[in-house]
Amino acid sequence: MAATEKRTRVVTGKVISNKMDKTVTVLLERRVKHPVYGKYITRSSKIHAHDENNQCSVGDTVTVAETRPISRTKTWKLLEVVESAVQV
Repeated sequence: MAATEKRTRVVTGKVISNKMDKTVTVLLERRVKHPVYGKYITRSSKIHAHDENNQCSVGDTVTVAETRPISRTKTWKLLEVVESAVQV
């Protein structure tokens, strides 16, 4: 790895909203262990990701990567749709 190369964060989450144009809301969940009691707790974050082709639907599992700010709240971009949701 070169000294000037920066590693970007890549995470996987579930799409919970696609109502905006070229933007999806992704729910990121992680399990952390409580420092005292040892019980595992689910922590979550919601992020906005740039979806250039509007290809995501609600329930899809997607991979997103951190990028330069695209708007006030959007600093992630869609890399791929890992699993598509079953359409009813």
